[in-house]
Amino acid sequence: MLRALSAGPLALLALCSALAVATPSRAQDAPTLTARHLALRPALASNPFGRPLVLESSEPAGGLRGDVYARIDQPFNVVAPALLGTANWCDILMLHLNVKQCRAGVSAAGPTLGLVVGSKRDQPLDQDHAIDFVYQRTAARPDYLQLQLHADQGPMGTSRYRIVLEVVALEAGQSFLHLSYAYDYGLAARLAMETYLATFGRSKVGFSVIGQRGDGQPRYVGQLRGVVERNTMRYYLAIESFLGALALPQGERFERRLASWHAGVERYPLQLHEQTFDEYLTLKRRQPLPG
Repeated sequence: MLRALSAGPLALLALCSALAVATPSRAQDAPTLTARHLALRPALASNPFGRPLVLESSEPAGGLRGDVYARIDQPFNVVAPALLGTANWCDILMLHLNVKQCRAGVSAAGPTLGLVVGSKRDQPLDQDHAIDFVYQRTAARPDYLQLQLHADQGPMGTSRYRIVLEVVALEAGQSFLHLSYAYDYGLAARLAMETYLATFGRSKVGFSVIGQRGDGQPRYVGQLRGVVERNTMRYYLAIESFLGALALPQGERFERRLASWHAGVERYPLQLHEQTFDEYLTLKRRQPLPG
């Protein structure tokens, strides 16, 4: 059965890690997240990303997890309100090249985000896959915000999707952000992902350095942790691009976010390059606007 799978559905399983985000386990209040910022200050000051950002990944039993911590030069009273609400999250998620549609709604469980995800190619929506997230604001205080998106089921045997974002106020008009994600998968999904990584995705790597190659260049993590790390960065760049356009008039924000997201991706071509800027713009301009 696995041999019959094409690059499209196999790549979709890799995409699942971009949409599945974990329950908060390292910080659930302002003092804890502030303490995490202090502990990470050396890594935030010196890292391969060229910005105050730390990326972590892990592979717990039956799942994957990624975490990004970043200090941003915008005050909490600007960042927190901008990250509230399903409409704003549709704007953020749609920047990812594999997210084809996002619709805000309401269910018995609360506000929802209906996503359609699939290949980076421009193809009919009925050939892609739907994932329905429930949106929750789990903490909102004058100096701390936490949000969660969760979905019980995903495509091709994946489950327990969680996206968690938390932000705390810092001094000097800055904020500290933590984005966490994880998901579970069964045996069939794991085998399909491993097939993808051994074929179409065999040259793809993550960001963590796990050794040195014979030519002295860094050897980067690959396989499933590499998938997690690439998509962690893509979604952080989406948040960063969304926030960076807030000062513009409403009608100019969409194009600025697209340009910013693609420019951010191209800072790390080894890990993240997929499309030219023109290809990305063409794809996104044809997709339904978030709503």
